Amino acid sequence: MNKDFLSISDFSREEILTLLEKSAELKQKRIDHIPHHPLKGKSLGMIFSKHSTRTRISFEVGMFELGGQALFLATDQLQLTRGETVEDSAKVLSRYLDGIVIRTYDHEEVVNFARHASVPVINGLTDLNHPVQIMADLFTIQEKIGKVKGIKVAYLGDGNNVTYSWMVAASVMGFHLAVACPSDHQPQWPKEMGSLGKVEILEDAFEAVQNADVIYTDVWVSMGQESESEEKIKRLQPYQINQALVDAANDGVLVMHCLPAHRDMEISSEVMDGKNSIVFDQAENRLHVQKAILEALLSPPQQ
Repeated sequence: MNKDFLSISDFSREEILTLLEKSAELKQKRIDHIPHHPLKGKSLGMIFSKHSTRTRISFEVGMFELGGQALFLATDQLQLTRGETVEDSAKVLSRYLDGIVIRTYDHEEVVNFARHASVPVINGLTDLNHPVQIMADLFTIQEKIGKVKGIKVAYLGDGNNVTYSWMVAASVMGFHLAVACPSDHQPQWPKEMGSLGKVEILEDAFEAVQNADVIYTDVWVSMGQESESEEKIKRLQPYQINQALVDAANDGVLVMHCLPAHRDMEISSEVMDGKNSIVFDQAENRLHVQKAILEALLSPPQQ
C-alpha cells in the first residue's frame, strides 16, 4: 500500500476491499474481546487545527486497542504557530513518531507535510476532502447491503469536502453517485477521478433519490463558514432529508449522516431516529476502519 493516505484515490479498488475485510475482522475481534496488538510500541501523532469528536476519539482509541499510543497535538501548542515551517516540523516529528494524522483547513498543508515526512501521513480532514470518513461509510454500506459496486448513493446538500471524497470513491469503487445541490453550492470536480462508476450533479433532490440505495447528507455550514450560515441554510432547505424524500427512494433505503448533525436542518429528527437510519452504526465504524488503516500503514513489513 502507499505510504500516505491523503485521498481515497491513494488506494486501489482491491486495496480498499482488503481494508474493508480487515475492518470487519477487527470489529469482530473487538466484539469477541480478542486482544490484537500489532502496533505495540508504535506512536501516532495527531496534529489537529480543527475541532473533532469522532475523528479524534476513534483514532486515539483505535491506536490504543492496536497496542500503540496516540499523542494529541493541538496546533496552538506547537511551534508551527510560531514560525517553524511545515517542512521542518515534518522532518522532526518523523524522528519521534511512526505515523501522523493531520486534521486542518488547507489541504496543501497535509500534502506538503507528507512530502517531507518519512513516516505515513493520514488525512483526518481538510477543506478539500475527508477520506477516512468515506472509508467508514463504504464499510458500513458493505456491512448493510453486502456490496458497494453497482449501488446508488444520493448525496443531498452542500457540495463540500465529504462530497468530494464521495465522488472519488464512486469513480474508484464503481457505483452511481447522484449529488443534489443548488447550482452555486456544487462540489469541486476531483482531478483524481477513476474510470469506474457514474457521478452526476443535479439540482432536484427528488430526482437524485430515485432508485437510491443510500441517501446521505452532511452539515450545511462547515467549520470556518459560519458567516455564510443564514443565506446558505435558506438555499439548502429543499435538500433536507425528510420522510417525503425517503419515501421517494428504494424501499429500505439506508439513511446516512457523517455527523455532527443539526437536527431538523439538513435532516429531520423523524428520519434520523427512524428505521432507515444507520447513522450511529456509521459513526461506530470509524473506529474499525481507522484501525484497519493504521495497521496497514504502520505495522512492520512482513519478512
